[in-house]
Amino acid sequence: MSDVVTTAAPAVSNLAEHLIGSEIIRIGGEINARIAQGEKIHNLTIGDFSPAVFPLPAKLNALIREAYEQGHSNYPPANGMAELRKAVSDYIQRGQTLSYSPDEVLIAGGARPLIYATYKAIVDPGEKVVYPVPSWNNNHYTYLHAAEKVEVQATPENRFLPTADDLRPHLADAALLALCSPLNPTGTSFTREQLEEICDLVIEENARRVGRKPLYVMYDQIYQELVLGDTMHVDPVSLRPEMRPYVIYIDGISKSLAATGVRVGWAFGPALVMKKMAAILGHVGAWAPKPEQLATARFLNDTEAFSAAVQEHRRMVSERVNGYYEGFMQLKGAGFPVDAIPAQGAMYLTVRIGIVGRTTADGKVLSNASDVAYYLIEKAGVGLVPFLAFGCGADNDWFRVSVGTTKVEDIPAVMEGLRRAMEELR
Repeated sequence: MSDVVTTAAPAVSNLAEHLIGSEIIRIGGEINARIAQGEKIHNLTIGDFSPAVFPLPAKLNALIREAYEQGHSNYPPANGMAELRKAVSDYIQRGQTLSYSPDEVLIAGGARPLIYATYKAIVDPGEKVVYPVPSWNNNHYTYLHAAEKVEVQATPENRFLPTADDLRPHLADAALLALCSPLNPTGTSFTREQLEEICDLVIEENARRVGRKPLYVMYDQIYQELVLGDTMHVDPVSLRPEMRPYVIYIDGISKSLAATGVRVGWAFGPALVMKKMAAILGHVGAWAPKPEQLATARFLNDTEAFSAAVQEHRRMVSERVNGYYEGFMQLKGAGFPVDAIPAQGAMYLTVRIGIVGRTTADGKVLSNASDVAYYLIEKAGVGLVPFLAFGCGADNDWFRVSVGTTKVEDIPAVMEGLRRAMEELR
């Protein structure tokens, strides 16, 4: 017999072999499987909207159907339908008083391809990408581009948003700074002063890079229409026009209109970067369907209908995040180890459930945030996403509540389930 030991060849690429799937999708999928088996679980994990609770605006629905009936079933242009790029240009001017031409707008099948294309157009292998944690998916996009991640821990004292002081030590040799406001996962938003100070850092850094590739900022504002209460959305170029050559904006209708499955997103920014991103996505084929593009253009242009739909959607989100916030404040007042940060935007509430280290009735120690998440599924019938899924440590006791599937009448049952589960602990 031969003594030669053979090793099986890798079945896939090194990148694919070591790619980590979405922790949020994993948790949400496990919960949905249990629900399908008859378990009663309130799934507050996925950042999506149930059409039974948040239906698509009726007029947008009708416009999509009309576009299909008119026969618009062939390929759209690689950078998006001219009608939609013009409508988005007008929308940006109305809402943010920013002047971006249709040639500086890029359309794709939702925000995700645009984020991917931003990374691909800006970041070379080995270069640094700076982003705060908690943060949605920047770790995965950085990995996909063989870049070096620089995770900057934000704190609850600053509503989990990074400050200029947090970021200052990390920008000198970075290729991209990834920011999001309103922020997924926290539902909090930059103040004018916070973002101005960060913009000034970027401007100073780029003044030192004459003749070199600048530090770019990806500004994900997909939730900007869902600012809540007295919160005002702020953005880099509005605050500091000198930022214009360096900022790539990410936006779309997925969140503002509960249209996550319609898949229409847009980016806007420097014309050269948009052109390169369009070329990248042209090879990927990540286009938004032509009928959906035309329908979105026509809906954006109907400013009265669009505004009414957003206002109603915002009201429904606000009602739910405020209901959960009040529920957590009641538990806190009753002595339970919980807390919450008032929501300022998006569809999320940031909550603290401080039971890491506690012992269950059957003697199991909840040793980390993952243990807590699964305990709450089992005992409270509530699925939440721990900040562990957004780049924070395993002992972090903050969680994301997503309200897109919540009926208002469900909130008391969720809070009662959490109360019971915590009362059982030792």
